[in-house]
Amino acid sequence: MSLNKNLQNGTMAALGALAICGCASPSLAIAKADKEALVAALDDEYRAEAIYAAVIKKFGEARPFINIIEAERRHAASVKIEMDRLGISYNNTNPWLDKEQAPPSLLEACQQGIIAERENIALYDKLLPTIQDAQVRKTLTTLQWASRERHLPAFERCVARGGTMGPGRGINGRGRDQQ
Repeated sequence: MSLNKNLQNGTMAALGALAICGCASPSLAIAKADKEALVAALDDEYRAEAIYAAVIKKFGEARPFINIIEAERRHAASVKIEMDRLGISYNNTNPWLDKEQAPPSLLEACQQGIIAERENIALYDKLLPTIQDAQVRKTLTTLQWASRERHLPAFERCVARGGTMGPGRGINGRGRDQQ
């Protein structure tokens, strides 16, 4: 095969790969795993927000839900920033809102919050080793940290109190994770 034929085949293969990933140029090509991780992370953040919104709608401005819902919104915004940077499309509005139902009591809501945050941590445990983009890895690592170090303990405190609200706004009075 001639050099020109090899170059043509290589160019066609590269163009085919770009068409598959929807990228405009090789420098914008992103790993499939990074895209899938961001899509999964945004869906998880959206779903958490919807569940916590249902709890607030049913029980009023109950802690820790009023604090954590704001964190979930910030987390979704962080994921969207990475998706924008990488040219990944997404639902700008939360498709889960008004589709989730609150449990019968605040205690059960806090128990479900523990389960949800543990599942979130496990999701990031699964996703993080597949990430190639350093900024995506940093963003998702920060979100996992917030779930493990802030949200999970808040729900555990809520369960320990029997589902009643605590006196403050979370660790160090901040009531939200700092990113």
